[in-house]
Amino acid sequence: MFSNMIIGRYMPGDSWIHRLDARTKLVLSIAFIFVVFFANNVIGYALAGAFTLLAIMMTGLGVGVFLRGLRPLVLLMLITTLLQLFFVQTGDVLVHWAFIKITTDGVINSVIVFVRFMLIIMFSTILTLTTQPLAVADGMESLLKPFKKVGLPVSELALMLSIALRFVPTLMDEAQGIMNAQRARGVRFNEGSLMARIKSFVPLLIPLFVNAIKRAIELGDAMEARGYRGGDQRTKYRVLTWHTRDTIAIIGFVIFTVALIATRWMM
Repeated sequence: MFSNMIIGRYMPGDSWIHRLDARTKLVLSIAFIFVVFFANNVIGYALAGAFTLLAIMMTGLGVGVFLRGLRPLVLLMLITTLLQLFFVQTGDVLVHWAFIKITTDGVINSVIVFVRFMLIIMFSTILTLTTQPLAVADGMESLLKPFKKVGLPVSELALMLSIALRFVPTLMDEAQGIMNAQRARGVRFNEGSLMARIKSFVPLLIPLFVNAIKRAIELGDAMEARGYRGGDQRTKYRVLTWHTRDTIAIIGFVIFTVALIATRWMM
């Protein structure tokens, strides 16, 4: 399960998306989360899906990589969808049994939430798959630099971001290793009732948290031993540079946004 997790993993490549500035990809990823909510009909979501598919194809990694990465998140997506299905009570009633009532608005809202969730995850995953964690941290630090004037610890936030992105794949691999070891000892994670399955994950979480805390302590000691000091005094080996392709990417996203807003009046 955890071996399919691609969030936080970087896959080397030389595609057009790989060569974009980290700041460009950060801005576009954040903007897409808001822009996708402009879609309110089939044409709008089709356009958003086509734009996401185009971006995925331009990474050169293939759609299959992104679909495999969605598997660990399917349960979360289904739970979110079911909440919309059962708790939206407006519209025509389709099914009414005991306290369960499914309406047309509930079905429509659940489909919309599922599609939005999937588009946002897939588009955001492009950032981590095509950008090195240090570049993401540098890009975030550069974008937040104006907030230093109000006392925001930008360098520390960038450090935490880079560490988090760096160790997400490590924790996922470690969790998969612990699961395999426990399966070899007779633990069955996919058998029994829902509560039995939840309880079977408790022996997985304890060693995972212990190892994560141990690794954090060791990392802090290593940084202190090497004299790490954050802030403006540090120089950077890799300097972020804005290129023509970054301007083209921004212009293309603006055109997509305008087209998506225009679809709101097509149906």
